[in-house]
Amino acid sequence: MEIRRSGSQPSGKGPAEWFTGSVRVDPLFGPPEPSRVAGAHFTFEPGARTAWHTHPLGQTLIVMAGLGWVQREGGAVEEIRPGDVVWFEPSEKHWHGATATTGMSHIAVQEKRDGSPVDWMEHVTDAQYRA
Repeated sequence: MEIRRSGSQPSGKGPAEWFTGSVRVDPLFGPPEPSRVAGAHFTFEPGARTAWHTHPLGQTLIVMAGLGWVQREGGAVEEIRPGDVVWFEPSEKHWHGATATTGMSHIAVQEKRDGSPVDWMEHVTDAQYRA
């Protein structure tokens, strides 16, 4: 058994190559192999969002606070609120983040395939974000 105490892992800044705007990443769990599941708490300031990306085995988001937007490729931008749970299918191209005026935080849970839980792509343009 392992207990990771709150505050025992440092917060990080979402890297500019994968995020637009101010994003804080708080790691939650990522147990050693053979486990493949990992999770983190993301906090997006207004206007902040991920780049387009996919997850080889899918992703679950649990919205904790604020107001956010999500979009899958070819779909409409949809609003998400606290308590909402979002599932992205394996390899489904998507992005997520805060609205233009309200911050949002969510817990993201995904599994690793061949050591990686995500494949990053191009940034979401301002036109796509405000669609």
